Amino acid sequence: MTTFRILRSLAASTSRTASTRAFTRSIHVPRLGSQLTPRTLAPASRWFSASARVMGDGSTDLALTQKLTEELKYEQEANTETGEPEFLTAFKKRGVWEVESIDGSDEVALTRKFGNESVRVIFSISDLQNDPEQEDFDGAEGEEGEADIPQSYPVRCSISVTKEAGAGALTFDAMVQEGVFVIENISFYADGKLGTEMTAEADWKRRGLYIGPQFETLDVGVQEEFIRYLQERGVNDDLALFIPELLEHKEQKEYVKWLGKVKGFVDA
Repeated sequence: MTTFRILRSLAASTSRTASTRAFTRSIHVPRLGSQLTPRTLAPASRWFSASARVMGDGSTDLALTQKLTEELKYEQEANTETGEPEFLTAFKKRGVWEVESIDGSDEVALTRKFGNESVRVIFSISDLQNDPEQEDFDGAEGEEGEADIPQSYPVRCSISVTKEAGAGALTFDAMVQEGVFVIENISFYADGKLGTEMTAEADWKRRGLYIGPQFETLDVGVQEEFIRYLQERGVNDDLALFIPELLEHKEQKEYVKWLGKVKGFVDA
């Protein structure tokens, strides 16, 4: 979930709580352990029985679909941009990287050719949803009553470099944060396919292999040359700034689609 939606949820918490209480009173739901009386239950039973014929057997279906409809409408109205966003169009026009994003998938890949090499950077929108900075965000307000918005989104990336001649694969485990790539580990796989495949079988085979030293334990000179190596292949600060922006765009699209699909299921 993006920071924008988190802030909106926090800002609306009071009103939503009030509306929830009002909804509860309107259907006369008793507290656990309280005595149920025919006078209390009759209005709720009639109200729910009418909706059950349309939307299934659940007594909560109507309330849920109303909330989903409200959320979907809000998201659609808040996002006035139609078509591809400008930042993504400008990125593609450079002709350096190709963007691979499949609808319904939480992963995004950037690929390019560099001489006889293939370079691929893979990352996931789940990192935005599990951002520890967002989890620690308790709705603290600034001096003007506005919430303090986190300014960066740590995103875990897998960078792979393979050669056409089948000479293996060099892979980098890295984090993108505050506009830079922070390399954590570098691995080499003699079998290039093993080093780049994202299957469960390949992952199982990789577990028994030596994954290489922690990047920070390498000689400083070696670290600097690896950084230059990646920068020459386009894995640089510009790309590190682009990735979180692309992920927010991707997450927003998937969230709106998710709302529509779930609402359709509840309504069926």
